Amino acid sequence: MEQKNDKKVIRSWAFFDWANSAYNLVITSTIFPAYYTIITTTVQHGDQVSFFGRTFTNTALSNYALSFAYLVMVILMPILTSMADYRGNKKTFMKLFTYMGSLACMGLYFFKLETLEFGIICFVLAAMGYVGGVVFNNSYLPEIASPDQQDRVSAKGYAFGYIGSVLLQLICFVFVLKPELFGITDLSFPPRLSFLLVGLWWIGFAQLSFRKLPAGSPNYVAVNKNVMRSGFQELLKVWKQLKHMKFLKRFLPAFFFYSMGVQTIMLAAAGFGEKTLHLGTENLIKVILIIQLVAILGAIVMSRFAKVIGNVRVLIFVVIIWIGACFCAYFVNTANQFYALAAVVGLIMGGIQSLSRSTYSKFLPAGTPDTASFFSFYDVTEKLAIVIGLFSFAFIEEATGSMRNSIIALASFFVIGLVFLVVLRSVERKSVL
Repeated sequence: MEQKNDKKVIRSWAFFDWANSAYNLVITSTIFPAYYTIITTTVQHGDQVSFFGRTFTNTALSNYALSFAYLVMVILMPILTSMADYRGNKKTFMKLFTYMGSLACMGLYFFKLETLEFGIICFVLAAMGYVGGVVFNNSYLPEIASPDQQDRVSAKGYAFGYIGSVLLQLICFVFVLKPELFGITDLSFPPRLSFLLVGLWWIGFAQLSFRKLPAGSPNYVAVNKNVMRSGFQELLKVWKQLKHMKFLKRFLPAFFFYSMGVQTIMLAAAGFGEKTLHLGTENLIKVILIIQLVAILGAIVMSRFAKVIGNVRVLIFVVIIWIGACFCAYFVNTANQFYALAAVVGLIMGGIQSLSRSTYSKFLPAGTPDTASFFSFYDVTEKLAIVIGLFSFAFIEEATGSMRNSIIALASFFVIGLVFLVVLRSVERKSVL
């Protein structure tokens, strides 16, 4: 096992966020949602599209597709992380999902309305690749950083991710907004080129992480011949251990509910801006850039606050702001209002993601060998939250015809998460006394 807090290893770990966050920004947050909404909104059919013979509202279809991708990963990850823990080859799985996700992004270069089914399939595979890579990358945190450094290291990873994704976004921004500078006449080409560049960026910079990160920490226990059963047995083992961990067993329900809101907002915000507010690609990119840049500050500031007043107190404060942001979003009508809200969301988005990961890591028992299984449980919790959040958002939009009603549902998830955090804080305070 390598020495913890090695600067080169931590930097290479952070570069994985740099590599794959480009997918999160371009594909889930800006150019793809705008491009998708534009090409699937037609004079003849409005916002209705046909997918393998069935009609959907266009934005609901993309949210259902993401929900399906995350559901598949919820089923797969316990099996794969179990294998990774026993065999000590988590980096192999990181590579597998990175290559799958990046190649799927490259495949989106061929996505047009007439190839809708192919585009949605690539969209799903890219999401699965992103999720899989993040799961194994997260599980490295307690291996490469000591508990007192994990808030800082986690924040560094998110900061790297935001900076890297913004750099690629700016490159794509030039092609999308100034195609005439390059003699481009097909307006579908710049977005599709952006998808290709994301795949190349992702697969290229990930090599920096693969070069330095350790292969893993095998437990040298024979893998059950029934790999599927073995994987879920690992989750069951973690579940049983959690019952005896007074902080983690209260933190995870809070994390589950507020993640329904956080992750769904991150994945659905661009569709809301394009479809409900008609911002257009240029303004939408500006909004997401605001969020990304402010999120860098948010991740760093929140980690410093956590050092002073504690992780749970900061999380309670941030979730309260999220609840307010949801109610503000319901009444947003202008681009300037959306910009202001985006700045607030960016600040709390970076903070809540970074702090959630490091809080979970710090609550893990010292010397836990099967970190991949524990982080698999963490990620299964988060991905189940995303499945429910996205499905609820899409279902309510289709049922009521308005994304604004879906936003109110997200606020209720934050409220439930807040209640669990307050309970956790009460237990935390009693343990000190």
